[in-house]
Amino acid sequence: MIGVTYAVPAVLVFVTSALLIVVGALGVIAVKNPVHAALCLIMTLFGVAVAFVAQSADFLAAVQIIVYAGAIVVLFLFVIMFLGVDRRDHVNFEPLVGQRAFAGVGVVLTVGGLITLMARSHWVTGAMSVTTHLSSSQGNVKALGTAVFTTYLFAFEATAALLVIAVVGAVLLARRERPSQPQEVNA
Repeated sequence: MIGVTYAVPAVLVFVTSALLIVVGALGVIAVKNPVHAALCLIMTLFGVAVAFVAQSADFLAAVQIIVYAGAIVVLFLFVIMFLGVDRRDHVNFEPLVGQRAFAGVGVVLTVGGLITLMARSHWVTGAMSVTTHLSSSQGNVKALGTAVFTTYLFAFEATAALLVIAVVGAVLLARRERPSQPQEVNA
C-alpha cells in the first residue's frame, strides 16, 4: 500500500512534465509567429526541468531553467527581433552562388564523421540515467565537468548542434515572405 501512494505523485509529476514537453514542442512546430514559437520552446524546456527535478537532478533542473529557458531563448528572441519579423526579404535571392551545394556537402561530411566516430566508440552514448553519483574525493563542479565532457559528451554536442539548427531556423522564419497588407491612402 505504501508503494502505491508513493507512485501516484510520481506518475502525476511525470504526466505533467510530459504534457508540458509535448504541447510545447507541438507549439514550436505549429505556431506561425516566431515569438510565440520561442515561448512554446520555453514551455518545453520548463517541462524538461520538471522531469529533472522528478529524478533528483536539481542542478540540471536549475541549469535548464537559467541557461536554456533564460539565456538561450532570450538569444533566440533577440535574433528574431533583430532580423525584424515584419521585414520583407527575397528568400530566393542567393548572395553567395553555390552556398546550398556547399552546405549540403558540409552536412554530409558532418553526419558521416559523427557516424564514424560513434561506430569507432562502439556506439556508446552515456549512462542510462541522468543522475550521476559524484565522488566525495573531488569537488562537485569538477566531477560534474568531468561527467559532462566524458560520459555525456555526445549529448552535450548534440545539444549544441540543435541550438545552432534552432538559430538557423529562426533566421529562416524571420526572412520568410509575408503577404502585404493594403496601405492607407491619405487624401
